[in-house]
This record gives sequence, C-alpha cells and structure tokens, in this order.
Amino acid sequence: MLSDKILNANSIAIVGASKTVTKRGYQAIRILLEEKYEGHIYPVNPKLESVLGLKCYPKVSAIPDPVDLALITTPAATLPSVLEDCGKKGVAGAVIIAGGFGELGEKGKELENQMVEVARKYHIRLIGPNTSGMINLHKNLNLVGLRDAPKGNIALLSQSGNMALTMITEAKVKSQVGFSYYVGVGNESDISFHEYLEFFENDPNTNAILMYVEGMRNGRKFLQQAYQTTRKKPIILLKSGRSAIGKRSAGSHTGALAGMSEVARTAFQRAGIIVVENSDELLPCAEALANLPPIKNNNVAILADGGGHATIGSDELTDLKVNLPELSEKTKEKLRAILPTAASVANPIDVAGGADDNPVILAKCAKILLHDPNIGGVLVVGLFGGYSIRFSESLAFAEEDAAHQFGKLVLETGKPIIMHSLYNFAKPHSLDLLRYYGIPVFDSLELACKAIGVLAEYGGYLRGYKAKAKFVFDMGAKAKPRGKEIMHRAREEGRTALLEHEAKELISLHGGMVCQDCLAKSPEEAVAMAAGFNEKVVMKIVSPDILHKSDAGGVRLNLKDPDEIREAYNKIMENARAFNPNADIKGVLVAPMAKDGLEVIIGTKIDDQFGPVIMFGIGGIMVEVLKDVVFRVLPISPYSAKNMINEIKSVKLLDGFRGRPPVDRKALKRLLLTVSEIIGSYPEIQEMDFNPVILYEEGLNVVDARIILKP
Repeated sequence: MLSDKILNANSIAIVGASKTVTKRGYQAIRILLEEKYEGHIYPVNPKLESVLGLKCYPKVSAIPDPVDLALITTPAATLPSVLEDCGKKGVAGAVIIAGGFGELGEKGKELENQMVEVARKYHIRLIGPNTSGMINLHKNLNLVGLRDAPKGNIALLSQSGNMALTMITEAKVKSQVGFSYYVGVGNESDISFHEYLEFFENDPNTNAILMYVEGMRNGRKFLQQAYQTTRKKPIILLKSGRSAIGKRSAGSHTGALAGMSEVARTAFQRAGIIVVENSDELLPCAEALANLPPIKNNNVAILADGGGHATIGSDELTDLKVNLPELSEKTKEKLRAILPTAASVANPIDVAGGADDNPVILAKCAKILLHDPNIGGVLVVGLFGGYSIRFSESLAFAEEDAAHQFGKLVLETGKPIIMHSLYNFAKPHSLDLLRYYGIPVFDSLELACKAIGVLAEYGGYLRGYKAKAKFVFDMGAKAKPRGKEIMHRAREEGRTALLEHEAKELISLHGGMVCQDCLAKSPEEAVAMAAGFNEKVVMKIVSPDILHKSDAGGVRLNLKDPDEIREAYNKIMENARAFNPNADIKGVLVAPMAKDGLEVIIGTKIDDQFGPVIMFGIGGIMVEVLKDVVFRVLPISPYSAKNMINEIKSVKLLDGFRGRPPVDRKALKRLLLTVSEIIGSYPEIQEMDFNPVILYEEGLNVVDARIILKP
C-alpha cells in the first residue's frame, strides 16, 4: 500500500522554486500558503535565498528537517540527478510535473527508465511524470494550483488535467459535492492505478472513486484490486479511446476482432466498476454513489407531477435495464387515500396536481413507496423546488418541510431518492436542503435516470460479485502430463504453433468435444483412414507454416471414393508446396465431414493491458463481417460463461430457427470453461482460435482448432 507520506505528506520540498509569478515553482508555494497547508514547505533553488518569505535551499539534501514529498517542477532532463539528491535525503515520494518522457518516443522512454531506476534505488515513489499534480483537500495540500476546489468525499484520478478541471468546476457550479483527493496519474511510470485504489479503499475521507482513464500499464492488477475495492466503495470510470482498435494479429480471428473498448468495458464491469460513456455523466453518477445507498433489488418507482416526465423517465430507466414493478394493492390503496381521484397509482405514479397546493404530498407518497419491500428506490420528477415560484411563495416552507422528510426517509429506509427539478436553475433553499441530505438534484431528466440507474447497477453487482471470477490464474495447476509433452515437442521443433491434431488432442485432454481425425502421410494411408470412418471425409493440409489452410488450397470436402481421396491427397500436397515451397509439411489430416449445425467461434488472445482474454460469437466464414462477438478477461467463472452466451446479438439463433432444434448450451458453456482452463494451464499459449465450433441439439464439435505459441 502507498505510504501515507505521499498523499498525506507533512512536509514538502518545492524543487524549482521561483519568484516569477507565472512559474509553477512560485504558484505552488503561493497556493500552499494561501490555503494554509498544515505541513512544512521548503523551497529549493540554488540561485535564490527566499521565496514568499520562506528560506530557499540549494538542494533537497541541504534541508535540515525530514521531507516526505518533493514537487519537482524542473525540466525532464534534470530528473535523474534531482531524484538522486532526494534519495540521499530519504524523501518518500515525488510529484513529477514535466513531460518529455515515454510519451515522446524512444529517447523519452530511455530518460523515463533512468528516472525510475534512480527512484527504485532509493525507494522513492513517483506520481507522474507528465502530471498536473495532486491535491489532498482535507489537508489543504494543493500541488496543482487550482483554487477553491470543493472539499468532499469523492477521490478523483485522472490522466487529463483538463478533465479534472472540468469535474472540479462542475462540482462548484452544479452541486454541493466535493473531493477528498485529486491525483493526476500521468504516465504511471511508478505508482499505478491499482495502488491508488488500494489507498482510497482504506481512506476514511473517501466514499467513492471517480476515474478518467486513457491507458493502463498494468490492467490485470487494476482489475484484481478493483474487484476488492468495489465491494467497499464504488468506482465510476470513463475510458477514452473507444474508437481505437487494439493490435491486430494475423494469426487468428480473435486478434482481428478484439477491440480495446469491448475488452476494457466488460472487464471493468466484471470488477464492479460503473462504466459511463459520456463525460457529463461522470460527476452525477459519482455524486449519487458517494452519498446514497445502492438499490438492492433493481426495482424503482417514479413519482411524478406530470405524465410527460413520467413517460420519458420510464423509457430511460427501461433502456438502463432498471425494473419499474407493479405496485402492491396495499401500496396503491395508501396512495389513493392521499391523492386526487385523477391521480394514477400505477408505476410511474402521477400525482395529477395533488402537490400543487401542498408539496408535502410528494414526501408522503415517497414514504409509502419506500416502505414497500418491493421498491428499492424512488425517482422524483417534475416541479419540486418550484411550487413556491410557480404557485405561491407561501409554499416555500412546505417544500422545505418536504425536503427534510425526503432526507430523513433515505436515512430511515436505507433506500435512495434522486430528484429531477425543472427549477434547479433557481437554486431554491428546498433543493439545497436535499443536497444537504446527500440527495442529488438534476435539471436533466436523463442524468437523473442515469444516476438512479447506476445505484441499481452497483446494487446488482454487490448481490452477485461472489459468482464472478477474480482475474487470478492458478497458473499450471490443471496442466496434463500429455499436454506438457505436446508443448515440449513443439518447442523442441522450433514451432510457433501446434499442429491441428495436437490442438484438438489438447482440447480433448481437458474434456472438450472434438471431431475424430487421423494424420495421413501418404495417399494410401488417407484411403485406409477414410475407409475406417465409413462416411464422407474432409482432408486438410497439416503444416506449422500454413495456418490458413483454405488460402493455400489445402482443404478438400465431401470425399469418399478411394480414387477421389488419392487425387485429393496429391492435389493438397501440390497446392501446399506451391503456396510455400519451404513449408514443413507433416501430412494430411483426414476426418469425418461435420454434420450441419450452428457455427460459432471461440478464441483467445493476450491483451496489452489486461492479459489473456476470451472471445465467443457467431462463427464461420462471416465472423469478421458480422462481428457478433463478446469478450471477457480470463479466467472466467460458470456465471461469466453463461452471460457470454446470452450477450451475443444473435442469441436467439441458439434457441432454434426455421425448424432447427435449440443447441446444447450446457456443452457450449463447458467448452468456454475448458478454454479458460487450458489458458490457465499452459503459459506457452499466445492465442487460440476454434472456428468453426458446430453446435448441435446434443453436444458440439470443434471442427477446426488453431493454437499459437508465444515466441
């Protein structure tokens, strides 16, 4: 875990202190003094005697007192020598403002490596480089220079200074939430995202963690830590680069189909992270999750004073997969007793003017709804906060009374209320009271729906996280002796791929269903093997140098006559040699023709940020056109395997179509888990590609299998 001396430093050296007001070395000292930082400040500059009344030291090691943290504002090239001096002083951490490191190419990477090497030599932890700094609001430790950041309970991690400024400005203008910390993560040269998560998980001033991410150096460790952290505190994340496609691999379909956004999004959600797609959703979601209890059953009631808003809210929540359950008859009777006869007591509830002369009615309705065991939260939409503006100033006291009742209801029931108000712009006191109780108020109905939606999403995760895999492999624990032999032989022969029959044998060793096949090394062997199957066969070239067999003319189908088989064998060999004269050809695989069924694809690849991932989707020759696939970071649990199957767009094909029977989902689920087990058993594997896998009413058949090994 991160040392307290870094984010809660009691003493700071400002390296590059300056008397020029526009320089960071001046601004940092001024803001620390203005905001009454509780610790000691030590300016460092060999050319100055003092800055803003504070004694200046020629170097950090010359400071007579202990130094916890150094803010280094000098150019990138100075960092190795500055950190060497900090190390001699025993500084625990450093905030590196300068850019010009790994983000600029090879020379920058070399300088960054030198800097990190010095830091590790002296056990100095680094924030950045290329960071806007960090702020500890509860200690007035401001190393960013941004004034008047609101204090609160949300920790903000961002790889963009402008995004952080957006969040902090929005909090000041639109809500009463604030921040416990802000950290500009920068290049992650040393301290990584997962270490900040662990720190904030245990920080008493932090209730939720808000993140803007562009890339991660260790995505798998982040997922492992997030899985732990989200059980205690919510994480809200926006990841940019949705349009950026990950590296393509010529070796398999999986490499070509695995987009970064698909892999990252599903991985984050599996770890319990609330992923948002739009920047304007970040703070509203964080505000709701930081201050309100999660919804425990995914059931929400809408309480409205107009049909239009009720209908829009219903549509939005349905799109967010939040349930709007039918109210119990007992609850409806209680609502009818206090509402006009024109009111609708279905869900959504329309009070039909019942609150126009007495806004407290809304609080009374909310009390009835929240005491219904089947309702997990309430979304109030419409005019609240504006009755005194629209109808009569005398209603202001009633609205304030209702606001107190709303707040007490949340505390009493442990269920959330979200408020949408057309009069949020007017800033009436009643809405300020709601925020005092932690109830967010939005002038956007869509954002209000999103806020209550993420409370339902987080509650759902907390109900089911035990069924999800923890992103940890027990590497090699389930490897088979014969499987190790196959890997060893491939390595001895200098191959970067298993032969198809070896790949299928490996699948079979771990319980997967594969088609029968035999390796023929002559036309006569092929004839004899085909006769043994006593049905039409397929013949395929076997060569570690020819991965895409069809492209090389290395596949022949629907063969049974001995003369056809001899001719096919010779033609396949001729085509293969013409395609690659230097290919190492092992022979021709002979297998029964697969029966007709539903074709799917299963594959794996190694993602740059998250490690091994698995893909499943509709297969066959159209796989790269349809791209109806889903991804998961490995390993997967039975729960995840089931969800993968249900998430493809063409899932209805699995239930049978045009007279076809439904497929064997249990067998498919077992194969997905088998693939997960194989990846966890043999670290030599780079990628796997099973296409097609043919699904039947009973069982399945892995028709073509390709396993590529790491270099």
